[in-house]
Amino acid sequence: MNNQLNQPPRLIGAHMPTAGGVFNALTNGKAIECSAVQVFTSSPRQWRSGPISPEVAAKWNAALEETEIGFTVAHDSYLINLCAPDAAILERSILAFKDELERAEALGIPWVVTHMGAHLNSGEDAALDLLCKSITGVLRDTEGMNAGIAMEATAGQGSSLGYRFEHLARVLEGCGAHPRLGVCLDTCHIFVAGYDIRDEISYEQTFKSFESLIGFERLKVIHANDAKKPLGSRVDRHEHIGEGEIGLEPFKRLVNDPRMMHIPIVVETPDAETMHQVNVATLRRLTSSETGK
Repeated sequence: MNNQLNQPPRLIGAHMPTAGGVFNALTNGKAIECSAVQVFTSSPRQWRSGPISPEVAAKWNAALEETEIGFTVAHDSYLINLCAPDAAILERSILAFKDELERAEALGIPWVVTHMGAHLNSGEDAALDLLCKSITGVLRDTEGMNAGIAMEATAGQGSSLGYRFEHLARVLEGCGAHPRLGVCLDTCHIFVAGYDIRDEISYEQTFKSFESLIGFERLKVIHANDAKKPLGSRVDRHEHIGEGEIGLEPFKRLVNDPRMMHIPIVVETPDAETMHQVNVATLRRLTSSETGK
């Protein structure tokens, strides 16, 4: 029997390029059958960018209505480090992140995904405390906005925070479980960070840990990526769905997991122009009647 009959269609899509205007990500996403789209609202490799103009916002809204994309999410600049031990970098990061939230708000995007930052030899405990302080300040300074912050679980490469569920839980608690603060789960990242999901037992252990420490109510978006590198390697290299160290079966479990049926899924796999369509189609196929029998 198909266990998907009483469920709404999964929101599945990809991180789409924005060449020619951020609104083009929606039409390009629709062309490859995305129902969810992630975007950069500005260059991910620069500190500051101008606000979203009314003209761009209008084109975005028109494209959103035309394409009927069900979910949109933004990803912040790679330069931002909200726990930077250098005061000048920290200040630039906070200002840049508030800009990210303002651009998302202008487009009606509900969540901005951010990496939790790197401690750069200042120590994890001190960095987590500083991250709580930074995020609390950002949320206070942007009070009244709808756009929220989705902290991404990371691979733990270098001195990055966020490779343990405990890190995410600590910041959620440290920010008073703020309603505009949630979590983004990346399958590649958690796998190379040491959370095995390859067989049914390890999958359940990992997500029971997630549920206990964080809670599915805090999960706002999933990045579905296979991993080029092995379990526990802490090396962040994405692979096409089913072609890496994780394999296809865990993604079948994920897209059919009743605890996460309402969570949008976005792929960030390599070769976007040729392979995003393939990876999105693979995930959709895994939710088909054949997988639910």
